[in-house]
Amino acid sequence: MSTPAFFPQDIIIKKRDGGALSKDEIEFFARGVSDGKSFADYQATALLMAIFWRGMTPQETAWLTDAMMRSGDVIDLRDIPGAKVDKHSTGGVGDKVSLILAPLAAACGLKVPMMSGRGLGHTGGTLDKLEAIPGFKVQLTVPEFRAILQKVGAAMIGQTPQIVPADRKLYSLRDVTGTVECIPLICASIMSKKLAEGIDSLVLDVKFGKGAFMKKKEDALALARAMVDVGKAAGKPVWAQLTAMNQPLGRAAGHTTEVIESIECLKDRGPADLMEVTYALTGHMLVLGGVAKDMAEALVKMKAAIAHGSALEKFRQMCIAQGGDARVVDDYKILPAAKKLLSVKAPADAKGFVSEVDALKCGHAIMALGGGRAAVTDKVDHAVGIADLIKIGEPVVPGTLLCTLHINDDAKGARAEALIREAVKFTPTAPTLEPLIQDLLK
Repeated sequence: MSTPAFFPQDIIIKKRDGGALSKDEIEFFARGVSDGKSFADYQATALLMAIFWRGMTPQETAWLTDAMMRSGDVIDLRDIPGAKVDKHSTGGVGDKVSLILAPLAAACGLKVPMMSGRGLGHTGGTLDKLEAIPGFKVQLTVPEFRAILQKVGAAMIGQTPQIVPADRKLYSLRDVTGTVECIPLICASIMSKKLAEGIDSLVLDVKFGKGAFMKKKEDALALARAMVDVGKAAGKPVWAQLTAMNQPLGRAAGHTTEVIESIECLKDRGPADLMEVTYALTGHMLVLGGVAKDMAEALVKMKAAIAHGSALEKFRQMCIAQGGDARVVDDYKILPAAKKLLSVKAPADAKGFVSEVDALKCGHAIMALGGGRAAVTDKVDHAVGIADLIKIGEPVVPGTLLCTLHINDDAKGARAEALIREAVKFTPTAPTLEPLIQDLLK
């Protein structure tokens, strides 16, 4: 039996005492976590806590990302013509941008290889939304993923077991040991999976505010900077946009409700705030991918793809290629439908303007309805959700519709209604609206 290159306890002690780990030590850790042999779970947990408290240098974070990426298969897409550009969001309530962006970017000439996640807690997951479409398959093999990407230009799937196995183990350990909120670990988790997709470049949407993972803008900036730097270290251009998430994005939250809103956006009938974020992120992708020289040219291309129906056609093609019922594009009744619609209206003393629509409480309302999951193994109800949500700055009088709840259970609907009433606040004068998009890091 060969002697190990390192002993886990020495690496733990080094980081515990504030030292910087070497590339070899980090690779030993990632390899040991993946194979389950040289780094036991309790030792990995100890090192995660040491990293949580002591942090990592940018170089350590880049090495950890690379080691995690190489813990499994790295997809090679070089033989597929066209620029391969992806987008990742750190998540938020009502954030269905990926469902619009992927077909839109493909219609404008990019290849969009998108591996997405499931929702956890109050933030929804792209895979869950796609699975509201009857038959839509998100668990595909890499050859199937490549074939759809080549034919359609966009493929949206879940992470395969062979992609970044080190992250799967570390994420589960972080989730139960209080080490989730650590910027180097978040950065390595996100970027290892994205770089393993075989992309040429990446656009990030880093959310901050009440409904986001990062509540403070300075924390979101730190995470954005870390991910941009890791991209540079890997030789991949990465741009990171900072987006406010104090109110839900768009007017819908849930699964069926968000799929409908996404299709409406592709039909040029989307809410202004949702289209603002979608156009910004897709535009950055077009510039990075070399199909537009600047954001002005990108906007012309995107608006033409929406107006002429080519973006909607890409969505239809992607549905068909991934086994989904593409008739949903024209008939929303094919999607899962709730038993009841509950109109939540402004109280008798309401007057003036909406001053707040708390995104976190709206997310909790989705959870109350059964549309979210507290644990990874929980099942979600695709039919329930929020639609017609009022926005900050809109006028209100007694009886104004605040939202429509799609419910399958009266008691759950009552809890969700109470949360919506807590979320929406009023003021006599029109509030000052904060900018939705606040920074771009390159």
